[in-house]
Amino acid sequence: MQEIVVGVDVGTGSARAGAFTLDGAMLGQAVQPIRMWRPAPDHVQQSSENIWASVCAAVRGALAGLAEARVRGIGFDATCSLVVVDAAGRPVSISPDGSPEQDVVVWMDHRAEAQAARINAGDHDVLRYVGGRISLEMQTPKLLWLKENLPEAWRRAAHFFDLPDYLTWRATGSLTRSLCSTVCKWTYLGQQGRWDAGYFRAIGLGDLAEEGFRRIGTEILPPGAPLGGLSAEAAAALGLPPGIPVGASAIDAHAGGLGVIGAALDGTAPDREALRRRLALIGGTSSCHMAVSEAPRFVPGVWGPYYSAMLPGLWLNEGGQSATGSLVDHIILTHAAYPALAEEARSRGATIYQLLNERLEVLAEGLPFPAALTEALHVMPDFHGNRSPRADASLRGMVSGLRLSATADDLALLYLATVQAIAYGTRHIIEAMNAEGYAIDTVLACGGGTKNPVFLREHADATGCRVVLPREPEAILLGAAMLGAVAGGAHASLPDAMAAMNSAGKVLEPGGAAVRRYHEAKYAVFQRMHADQMAYRALMHPPG
Repeated sequence: MQEIVVGVDVGTGSARAGAFTLDGAMLGQAVQPIRMWRPAPDHVQQSSENIWASVCAAVRGALAGLAEARVRGIGFDATCSLVVVDAAGRPVSISPDGSPEQDVVVWMDHRAEAQAARINAGDHDVLRYVGGRISLEMQTPKLLWLKENLPEAWRRAAHFFDLPDYLTWRATGSLTRSLCSTVCKWTYLGQQGRWDAGYFRAIGLGDLAEEGFRRIGTEILPPGAPLGGLSAEAAAALGLPPGIPVGASAIDAHAGGLGVIGAALDGTAPDREALRRRLALIGGTSSCHMAVSEAPRFVPGVWGPYYSAMLPGLWLNEGGQSATGSLVDHIILTHAAYPALAEEARSRGATIYQLLNERLEVLAEGLPFPAALTEALHVMPDFHGNRSPRADASLRGMVSGLRLSATADDLALLYLATVQAIAYGTRHIIEAMNAEGYAIDTVLACGGGTKNPVFLREHADATGCRVVLPREPEAILLGAAMLGAVAGGAHASLPDAMAAMNSAGKVLEPGGAAVRRYHEAKYAVFQRMHADQMAYRALMHPPG
């Protein structure tokens, strides 16, 4: 009987499941959409029941045709969204309009801006471990918003979960939280194995401390640690036998990190010095940038250092961009040329990205390299604020070089300039990390954006790093499956699972000297656009 492991990945817009062999070959996968609501500006909400139903449908779909296989373990990853349920496990509404099913504050929700600002005004030691500033995308600002704005919901709430931990709770009934989510998003001090009660009291969440932190987690285990087996109820919903081991969860980006960062290059698995030269880039709606080291590295504006949050015994730094895939989609969907281009893509059975990439090839004929198309068109990509390394949610996007024209060619050029701007954001993060002891020259990339050759080429050229793709394109699902493999004893540890289940695929090298000079100039414009935005603010709000 063939032995397999199952990985479940819940992203911003869908739940996915994949079935893998114990050496990392995918045998089946399925995707189910999940709903999203935006009831007010900066409010983004979901339903945990809708998410769980989509997870169950995806798992059943992924296992269709594999009825004879034996599932050794199952692992879950998800976005770092906040889930609120009552003592009976029922949803507690977090919506200003009281919609009963909407109990999830999505990671990208920015309602807690004021709460984050107040927290950052305090001299809290835990902030050293989140890049010096708490993000309004993290959980303590959101909890504080909930307490201050929806006191009845705060009173009713029996459990506050990070979405990955909610999924393992639904699967097993275990209230154990993962070290990944609690360290990275909740301020748990993994290196000391404790919550900082003084921090919670100082910011206005002292009742959580007085309760002994029972509502946010009293047992914390590393990713992949066994939490127990599938409950009978969950097994029936998932179409699996009860008792299958479930591993402690991971945030989706961190599962992607597991799926790529340990890949062997040139036939050699990385040692710890080689890991110092690597960055895992997980691209999707947003992008995350993972690097690990033996010693803690305090990088201003970059989250972490987080102890054992991804790989056991290593410190993790996590850069990020709040809007990448979502920014490219926004640029395309709001352009006047989009409807006609979308219809053409539909009629040809292609994606709009394929059409835009084809158009760029035509426009670039006669030029020394395609990137030169945007010599006079520049984008500052912080439409949804800057997560790293400026850590400023108030920043906004900018475009320089627009013409009095809105053709499909204009859209293609704006699309390219936006992708380049995202790549410069990645370069900025790499430079901040390298200034604090990393030596990153290799980007191991996975996620939605990495299926786009223009995205990959511009990232290699803009950063000057080689870009390595994994053998298994669905590396986030593979990382989730690794958690199940460790929980089920198919592999002894996460490093063992990484060595057995992932390997490198295609490698892209950066362009030559002319390409490098061009991107140096455009990167200087990228930096200047931020300085200009700060100057505009100063003009609008002069001192005194």
